[in-house]
Amino acid sequence: MRVAQQAVARRWWFAMLMGFILLACTLLVQARTPQEVQVKATLLVADLPREGQTTYQKILKGGPFPYEKDGTVFGNRERLLPREARGFYREYTVRTPGVRHRGARRIVCGGPVPTEPKACYYTEDHYASFRLIVDRP
Repeated sequence: MRVAQQAVARRWWFAMLMGFILLACTLLVQARTPQEVQVKATLLVADLPREGQTTYQKILKGGPFPYEKDGTVFGNRERLLPREARGFYREYTVRTPGVRHRGARRIVCGGPVPTEPKACYYTEDHYASFRLIVDRP
C-alpha cells in the first residue's frame, strides 16, 4: 500500500511540475501587448517601394487586388504585431518585380474597416519582421 501511495504522490508532483512548465511556456510565447511591441522601425509611405505604394493606395480604395489571397485574414501566428482578435489583420501582396509568384513582400493592415486601417505594417521578408507604415515622420 505504501508503494502505491508513493507512486500516486510522484505522479501528482510530476503532473504539477508539467503544469507549471506548460504555464511558463505559454506565458513566454504569448503575443505581446501593443505597448510591448517594438516594430523595428517606421516606414514612410513615400519610402515604400513603388509597388508597395500602389498596394497601399489600393487598400485605401478597397481594391481591385491582383491576387486572390489579397484581403484575407492574417493570423499573426508569428506574434510580431500587437495582439488583436482574429480577423483584425488582413494581408495584401506587394508585387515583386521579376517574380512570377506572390513573392515575400506584404502589407498587413488592421482595423474593423479594411479601407480605414488603424495601422498598416510592411514586411519584405514574409512576416519575419515588420515596419509600421506612417504618413509623416
